[in-house]
Amino acid sequence: MAASLDTNADDEHDPEGATIAFERSQVAALATQARRQLEEVDEALARVDAGTYGVCERCGGPIPAARLEARPLARTCVTCPAAR
Repeated sequence: MAASLDTNADDEHDPEGATIAFERSQVAALATQARRQLEEVDEALARVDAGTYGVCERCGGPIPAARLEARPLARTCVTCPAAR
């Protein structure tokens, strides 16, 4: 982005592709999503350290192994609605 500050690129009228603004927005959304996923991994690791990994945050019951295999960051069992 810094390199493009001094250019006079008129990409709003380019019939061949997406605008630079659109692409930047897309990259920003992907970066936000990646940051959130890293936060979820850190939270899961904290649950492992605390000994609460695999325990539903809603009902306190066990989260089935198949669910944890499919979604290792799961915070709730299959029957409880997600907290987030």
